[in-house]
Amino acid sequence: MSGAEEGDLVARVEGAVGVIRLNRPKAINAVTLEMFRDIDKALDRFESDPAVAVVLLEGSGERGLCAGGDIRTLWESSKAGGDLGKILWREEYILNARIKMFPKPYVAFMDGIVMGGGVGLSAHASHRVVTDRTKLAMPEVGLGFFPDVGGTYLLSRSPGEIGTYFGLTGQTMNGPDAIYAKFADAVVPAAKWPELREALTRVGQGVMASEVTKLINGFATGERAGPVAAQEPLIDALFGFDRMEDIFAALKRDGSDFALATLKTLNEKSPRGMVVTLKLLRLARASSSLEECLVREYRAALEVFRSDDFREGVRAAVIDKDRSPSWSPPRIEDVTPQMLAPYLAEIGADELKFN
Repeated sequence: MSGAEEGDLVARVEGAVGVIRLNRPKAINAVTLEMFRDIDKALDRFESDPAVAVVLLEGSGERGLCAGGDIRTLWESSKAGGDLGKILWREEYILNARIKMFPKPYVAFMDGIVMGGGVGLSAHASHRVVTDRTKLAMPEVGLGFFPDVGGTYLLSRSPGEIGTYFGLTGQTMNGPDAIYAKFADAVVPAAKWPELREALTRVGQGVMASEVTKLINGFATGERAGPVAAQEPLIDALFGFDRMEDIFAALKRDGSDFALATLKTLNEKSPRGMVVTLKLLRLARASSSLEECLVREYRAALEVFRSDDFREGVRAAVIDKDRSPSWSPPRIEDVTPQMLAPYLAEIGADELKFN
């Protein structure tokens, strides 16, 4: 596309590849509503173009694929009683589901920082490539939110309680841990990426997904598990509960360095955000599809958008950066079933529907 180089999203064909490049390097490619719409248009174009055999998602700059959604703009809309959350999350979640069902191989290059909305654009792909520099996280609970964009679906399918741990703590996965947690498929050293990218542009029309996998594996290290995987027996014992109070009690009882460090991390998070997250993760575990989880996440997201905790979390982390949010309520014990109920309630005409 002529002139597209300067836009926030670059969509163009290189050989056999339809390239989608997030192009806001100064913001670590944080995604705006317009960018989601442009990605959707690019997928329309690449899906119908017989010359495009593979779609590739990548980010501009050296820092990462994507630091997430444009949180500051959402915060401003929430404060003003606006409806950006309702519009943006609807379109984003429908796009997340589309990526999972996309009929051509969709390769996500998950280099550097991959967070929140960036996970939604990449971890539902058919081919998910992480590197020796990947730092993947779903840190939403620290914003009075929960892991959305299908995060509850992905986390609930990680081995044991690994997903519960990552979802509640917001801790960062490296490349091998992302594979272990089922957020990625192959570790390719960043230094080898240009060669793999070039090879992808030369694949034949109608290339099979299995052939793309084989091509990627030819550049991969074969690593399947990182440092967090080694802690899985302990994580399973500490996080295998359906109530946050029981997880806190187990961490206190255990008293190991790992448990105490985890407890310290959880004590910084939104109590309401943690309770909502745990409930959504347990419901996702019993769900059969990504769409089912996204419908539930959309209901909860609209409630988050109205909540003081979201505005306060974003204020403390992004706006004032004082890192000292005043959560409401301040303690896990004070989050009542009545507070949780609106996050799970059906929303009538506003329910998320897929095309």
